[in-house]
This record gives sequence, C-alpha cells and structure tokens, in this order.
Amino acid sequence: MKLFQTYDSPFPTRVRLLLYAKGIEAEIIQPPGFHASVETKDEYLKINPIGRVPTLVLDNGRALPESEVICEYLEDAYPEPSLRPDDPWERARMRLLSRICDFYVVMAMVPLFTLAGRSRRHWEPEVVNAAVGKLAEALAYLEDFIGEEGYAIGRSLTQADGAIAPQLVLASEWIPGLFGTPDPLATLPRLAAYWRAIQTDPIAARLIAETRDAIAEQQAAAKARASAERIAT
Repeated sequence: MKLFQTYDSPFPTRVRLLLYAKGIEAEIIQPPGFHASVETKDEYLKINPIGRVPTLVLDNGRALPESEVICEYLEDAYPEPSLRPDDPWERARMRLLSRICDFYVVMAMVPLFTLAGRSRRHWEPEVVNAAVGKLAEALAYLEDFIGEEGYAIGRSLTQADGAIAPQLVLASEWIPGLFGTPDPLATLPRLAAYWRAIQTDPIAARLIAETRDAIAEQQAAAKARASAERIAT
C-alpha cells in the first residue's frame, strides 16, 4: 500500500491518522510537482487525474483519491480499532465537523495560502483582514459543535480529529505567525480547550508535529528562494 501525499497539506493528515491508529503499513510518497518544485505533475496525474493529494494506492494497483473517501475505505477494510463512533448521532457529528473543516475553514484560508506564495510587498491588507474574518466565522462553527471531553467527539480519537488538528496548526500558529494577526482561539474557549487537550494524545501529537515540521520546512525554503531572488536582482 502506498500513500501519495505531502505533510503540509491538512487533507492527507486525516488519512495518516487512520494508518497510525490502525497500525496499517503504507509507503509514504511525496509526488513530484507540488510546492515550488520545477517538476511537473505529469507522472502523478497518471495515478490521480484530479492531481491533488492524497491518493491511496492499494497493493493490487487500484488508486483511490480524496481524503474522506480514503478514510471511509480504510474504516471499512480495517474496522478495528474503529475511528467512527458507534452511535449514529455522534457519527453524524463527526462527519459534520470534518465537513465544516473542508467547506468553511479551508476555504477561508485559501486567500492567505495564495498571499503566502507571493512577496510580502504584494500582500493586500484588505485581503488579509477579510480572510481572517472569514476564518474566525468558520472556527466559530467548530466551536459550536466541538466535543468537551478532550476529543472532537467523545473520549477517543475519531476521523474528525484528523481533520481538525492540522487546521488548527494553520489557523492558530501559521497564520498569526506569518501575517501578525491575533490567535483566533483566544475568543473560542471550547475550541481552545480542545486544542490543548488533543495535543496530549500521542497519535494526534505525532500528526501535529509532522504538520509543524513541514510548515517550517516550507517557510525556510521560501526564505531561501526570496534571498536568492534578491541576490540575483
């Protein structure tokens, strides 16, 4: 089994959560053509024509894209230990939290991702402020539905934790650190309590550390490129 992914993208993180929690062995591969790579995605597009990460390739060669679909497959194929609540209502809440991450939190951050790839002199304050406002709204949705027992749902890891944890690294650490904006969790006590608690879970802590390390690596690479461009000019 192979997982094509990048560590700084929040979407493969939820897949790695299942791999780690279930003890599933998979080769982790970063495909060409992502980040500032001069390589093309041509080879990766042969595996996943959508061209996004992650993609799970089974031992028989069949390829499955889209993180939520991959997670559902892994739950069905490797049911123990389950990362889906038994109770139908709690299972629906788990899926709701993941959906909020995908449709509201991520989309609010897209303009900031775009700006981060540009020189600081091209950052528009109004774009930053608008995106930060939208992000605050999206995180408030999580605040309304997040669990209060140390995990997104109930008292153990679920798929929702794999969706939320990497988003909070971006929202409460990367964005304030890069753009100089306040930590949005300061006004969201339930989500802030969850963030403190989830970092004490060994598997979640591993995912969070991987995300932080990947972000730091990308920031260092961006600084190196900017420095090289200044020297060249």
